[in-house]
Amino acid sequence: MFKGFDIKYPEYEVLTPQTKLGYHLRSLNVQEEEKLKGSLLSPIKINEHLNKCLFDAITVRPETIPDYDTFLKNTTLKDRDAILYGLYHITYEEIRNYDVRCGSCNKEYPVTVKASSTFNFNAYPGDDVLKKEVPVPLPISKGVTAYIKQPTLYDEMYALKTLGVAPGVNMDILTETLIISRFKQESESGSVVYSERDDVMDAYKSLPSRDKRAIYKQYKEEFGQYGISLVMLSSCIHCGNQEEIDIDLVSNFFRMVHVY
Repeated sequence: MFKGFDIKYPEYEVLTPQTKLGYHLRSLNVQEEEKLKGSLLSPIKINEHLNKCLFDAITVRPETIPDYDTFLKNTTLKDRDAILYGLYHITYEEIRNYDVRCGSCNKEYPVTVKASSTFNFNAYPGDDVLKKEVPVPLPISKGVTAYIKQPTLYDEMYALKTLGVAPGVNMDILTETLIISRFKQESESGSVVYSERDDVMDAYKSLPSRDKRAIYKQYKEEFGQYGISLVMLSSCIHCGNQEEIDIDLVSNFFRMVHVY
């Protein structure tokens, strides 16, 4: 009967860019990869399994993060990117056969690079990103203010579990509106606040495009620019054109899990 190997898994230290917490992660094992393969069914399952996989791979964490629920409530979506990068780096090291479409000749070609050579990090300069909420007066919808924040893994999980299963729900809209905590409308008759997630989504869908752009412009300035990015300089094998490519870490992570 197999009694287990005495394995010292490789580890990697990660600092989250927004909450600025330090974690040590170990590499995935085969069983965990197989479990992740089974999550490629729905956005809800993908996020649920990914979050749990990341937490289970953490070997050292801050004392302020004693359990999984606390991890979800104190980890932003941008933080998760950094933790996922750490897990990817220590498990796979390379980004293999990543398909790139040339911006010049429009042909596809595969590239393979070390993940560490693509890594860029921009830390949030403030003290507590989780408590920050920014009002955005909308330029077209006069009297309406959107309040934006940096969503956590818990915010995402709650939205997916409560609304993601509703018939006909637009998952793109659900994801886009995670950055909006509420809308407030001021009029001569008083003020109305829309903070329920379904009301926020309905309000968002009614906005003129310029209002949407104003919300996301402010979000990028206040929150969105702080995180990690994977950027590589790529040369097209067909025409020689060189360009910078932003790598989608989440999709590539699941591709690696599934293929390799």
